[in-house]
Amino acid sequence: MKISASFLSSNYNLEDTIKYLDNSSIDFIHVDFMDNTFVPYESLSLKDLEVLKKSKKDLDVHLMVNNPLKYLSFFSKLNTKYLTFHYEAVNNHLEIIDKIKKANIKVGIAINPETAVNVLNPYLDLIDLVLIMSVEPGRGGQQFISNIPTKIDELRKLDKKILISVDGGINKDTIKLVNTDIVVVGSYICKSNNFEERINSLRS
Repeated sequence: MKISASFLSSNYNLEDTIKYLDNSSIDFIHVDFMDNTFVPYESLSLKDLEVLKKSKKDLDVHLMVNNPLKYLSFFSKLNTKYLTFHYEAVNNHLEIIDKIKKANIKVGIAINPETAVNVLNPYLDLIDLVLIMSVEPGRGGQQFISNIPTKIDELRKLDKKILISVDGGINKDTIKLVNTDIVVVGSYICKSNNFEERINSLRS
């Protein structure tokens, strides 16, 4: 299981947070990007996120926006391994998948906690990753929603090959509940004073 660390909530400023994550053993830096449309929150600006150009880690980008393609050019210039958009936010799923692939980035689709996994059936053969939200998207520090392990199992039955990531409320206790390839962990790591200690507690 790989760990993707979100810096949405951190005890440190952005530059220091990225530096600490870069020097840690995490697998990916998870970039939450919001534009106050799909979710009622706004994230750091693209200008702020230019600090990621200095990062050595692969980026796992989560777009909580109504127009993912608007941001494709920016994130394609970074070390973006996965670019994930929300199923619920768009109508042109196939166009978005195609254009992200043409930018040589792996494609993910995220689904909200209340969205059934079977809506992804038409796209599973075309994408690389499914991100299952285990909290409502947009805000860090929320509690893990208890029925999410069942959704993960349902998705495994639909497609045994697809990479599954889960995002929200993950800590050393809730990580035991999820059978996924990637876990996105935010506050548990970045709101601590020792990132590596928290990462090791997740791995153990």
